Amino acid sequence: MSAPEHLNALRAFEASARHESFSAAASELHVTPAAVGQLVRSLEEGLGTPLFHRGTSGRKRLVLTEAAQRALPDIRAGFERLSIGVARLKEGSSAGVLTVTVSPAFAAKWLLPRLERFQAAWPELDVRLDASTDLLDFAARGVDIGVRYGAGSWPGLAAEKLLDEEVYPVCSPALLRQNRRPRRPSDLRGLRLIHDRSVDARLGFATWDAWLEKAGAKGVETQPGLRINNSASVLQAAIDGQGVALARSIMAHDDLAAGRLVRLFPEVEFPSALAYYVVYRPECATLPKLVAFRDWLVREAAKRT
Repeated sequence: MSAPEHLNALRAFEASARHESFSAAASELHVTPAAVGQLVRSLEEGLGTPLFHRGTSGRKRLVLTEAAQRALPDIRAGFERLSIGVARLKEGSSAGVLTVTVSPAFAAKWLLPRLERFQAAWPELDVRLDASTDLLDFAARGVDIGVRYGAGSWPGLAAEKLLDEEVYPVCSPALLRQNRRPRRPSDLRGLRLIHDRSVDARLGFATWDAWLEKAGAKGVETQPGLRINNSASVLQAAIDGQGVALARSIMAHDDLAAGRLVRLFPEVEFPSALAYYVVYRPECATLPKLVAFRDWLVREAAKRT
């Protein structure tokens, strides 16, 4: 038997095996349970072997045979590859839709202020931005490319380093006018510290405690303070004069250049253990629209403006 001739039957088998039910598989495939049962039976007849032990009672009415259990992972992998292949047919040219995923903070503070330059160079592309901190399934969500912050390893994705960064304290010019400018890190004593909680410190994310230790500051209390789980909001709180924030250089760059923030203690260097990476599915690496956006990101990162 030829597999392409039995794709519907194979799909019915895979869905039935996953749900352990013809009825549930039918609901997923938008057909009747009888139709699913008939497709599975036709597959069994074509193969000359049963695929399920069928029960009449109990919680599991469909139990895979040993041969079906061995074959099922390959069949599932085949459908996944078919989905990818169809997606590549749809996405084969640079024209169309480009779906990009980044964190909300990276979108607000870095990508969106620069994105117009990409759209001017590639006006035929419809850019769709998914601003989310979730680790999305690129294939399931139709995502072409993204920028992630971390150590550079995410299952199923190729990762290319885009930007390193350092971490340093910042505050608003107004806060400096209201208070004597801190000359030494220990002068932060008594000022409210704004904490960035957007990334788990256990992953290597810089914290106030780590920065103060590196700076040799003694007697600076990090409790209480203001704790925010969005890096853009951390910077906005500092701009509004609510305290001194421990800023990420990539996020803070434009605010510093515009004079909305002032960097404190530039002599203290604290490189982040984490970085920004361009990520995409390896099998999509040569798609023209992906290559265009990846190359543009690299050029923009090189400008640091």
